[in-house]
Amino acid sequence: MNKQTYVLIMAGGVGSRFWPASRTERPKQFMDFMGKGKSLIQLTYLRFREKFDSDKIYVVTNAAYTSLVKEQLPELSDSQILAEPMGKNTAAAIAYGCYKIHYTHGRSNVVVSPSDHLIQQSEVFLETINKTIAFVENNKALVTIGIKPTRPDTGYGYIQYLNIPVEADIYKVKTFVEKPNAEMAVQLLESGDFVWNAGIFVWNTQTIMDEMEKHLPEISSLFGRVKNKWGSKDEQGAVNEIYPLCKSISIDFGILESSEHVYLSPGNFEWSDLGTWLSLFENTKKDKNNNAKIGKLIALYDTHDSLIYNDDSTPLVVNGLSDVIIVKSDNLVLICSKNKEQEVKQIVNDLSAKYREKFT
Repeated sequence: MNKQTYVLIMAGGVGSRFWPASRTERPKQFMDFMGKGKSLIQLTYLRFREKFDSDKIYVVTNAAYTSLVKEQLPELSDSQILAEPMGKNTAAAIAYGCYKIHYTHGRSNVVVSPSDHLIQQSEVFLETINKTIAFVENNKALVTIGIKPTRPDTGYGYIQYLNIPVEADIYKVKTFVEKPNAEMAVQLLESGDFVWNAGIFVWNTQTIMDEMEKHLPEISSLFGRVKNKWGSKDEQGAVNEIYPLCKSISIDFGILESSEHVYLSPGNFEWSDLGTWLSLFENTKKDKNNNAKIGKLIALYDTHDSLIYNDDSTPLVVNGLSDVIIVKSDNLVLICSKNKEQEVKQIVNDLSAKYREKFT
């Protein structure tokens, strides 16, 4: 790996689609959903530690979660944990990390990764990252990782790219498609021209800063004010001052869909964003009745094709149900048809509006 390459792990999300297990005070990235004795952020960190020293890894998270990051990733110093005073979407979070890395270490390559994705083949993943780093080191390029779709999924964004490589396995991006409806998802899959947007990016700090200045000048200007404060006792105060002024926008909308310098590197590894209970069901070992059981004290009778999750200390007994999601966590219970699981986020929003944060 290039000496001047850093990893920025994004860990500020709430994970409301995994309610009630994922709650505001302890969101899904800090939980062991895969039954491996490690949380999702720990699995992400350990994956990168196979190639990067611990001092090359930064985490950007909500200030409320800094203690959780320290608890789960004790190798990181305080300066490597970037505390957002509030959520402002991915453009501001990425600016925070990339500007700090640039003004602390100089021109550097950066791998930006979510903290809560499932990647099964870490060696293939890291080979893809390594190849992409070499490309951004020598080219003005913003590279996104794309995954070949296996089904017409409406929960992912899609990317179309030109099929003539500019370099080995690096392609120019043609267009982005936001999460499609079911009919369009089928068309995108059948065309063979689109891949899923994995939300994993690689670029050089100078390139992303140049593109920020061009496409998100307000955010660029705000972080420009902090450039003399990185590493000083005034750093956090300066960040707290500018953050409320940042536009809340994703990096995709803010830069990638407008930039002329966006490329794609196909990822030939097993991947899921683990964005919903259904995606967890699809990536969990099943019993003889195609049930995914996660947790303990679960007893199933005449139950099929279902996800049953229990992190409570009391038994959960299910009899005579099919195609359901049942989650019991912290004295809260979700019972949901599998084909309605996309509505969980709206349910959480409704509960939050009615009861404030009592149950969310």
